[in-house]
Amino acid sequence: MNKPRVISVVGPTAVGKSKLGIQIAKTFNGEVISGDSMQVYRSMDIGTAKVTEEEMGGVPHHMLDIKDPSDDFSVAEFQRTVQGLIYKINDQGKLPVIVGGTGLYIQATLYDFNFSDVKKDDAVIKELETEASEKGMQEMYDRLKAVDPEQAEKIHPNNERRVLRALEVYETTGKVMSEYQEEQSEESPFHPVLIGLEMDRKRLYDRINRRVDQMVEEGLVKEVKALYDEGLEGQQSMKAIGYKELIPYFKGEYDLDEAIELLKRNSRRYAKRQYTYFRNKMDV
Repeated sequence: MNKPRVISVVGPTAVGKSKLGIQIAKTFNGEVISGDSMQVYRSMDIGTAKVTEEEMGGVPHHMLDIKDPSDDFSVAEFQRTVQGLIYKINDQGKLPVIVGGTGLYIQATLYDFNFSDVKKDDAVIKELETEASEKGMQEMYDRLKAVDPEQAEKIHPNNERRVLRALEVYETTGKVMSEYQEEQSEESPFHPVLIGLEMDRKRLYDRINRRVDQMVEEGLVKEVKALYDEGLEGQQSMKAIGYKELIPYFKGEYDLDEAIELLKRNSRRYAKRQYTYFRNKMDV
């Protein structure tokens, strides 16, 4: 049986992935699948740089607005859903085009990572959450760096969910998360064509800074405040860059200018981590 062909456009934030993905879909009779782990959430449009209906230009898009901000969402769920979409789009005689910057999610989908061996242990997670609350996330992150520096490099120190999950895997299995990922098959159930976008680092960082300014002009603060007022602060969705930086501002811990500068800095650092992931982990 012929494997379905899949185009995947990857790269750092603000490099121009969405525009190219739509152009490819228009040229080759395709449909776009978002490869961004945060664009699945409803009411999170500006901060996730979600494409507008006008920008879609009539091209069908998938994996947008399928979850409430109060819902959890995992790489395993992304994998199952997107693999189903790839087969469905292919069966319709069209080309699936995955567009996004969440490297692990895209890689897990294209190369059929097996997550069944890494079961969650709620008791261990609860214990780690208590410890994080008492000692702070920096200490938990430092512990992860000590046992699994490769995985720690891919996770922001403030991303509590992923830091604790990586520690939980180590504490329950004796193996680190990066070992599980290394053991995954390099075989793909598809015929993937990966297109990686890059840009001069200074130019990219300038684009990121301008994009943040544009987001603020378009109403980012109002968007995040509405979610904060719904009591969603502790949810997975609110750990996203563009959202978590504004919460301390709402609490009066720093002013808006400082929040915006922090958002720009975190976005630039995220772009750097994306470059590292795609260069080291995927055959782009």
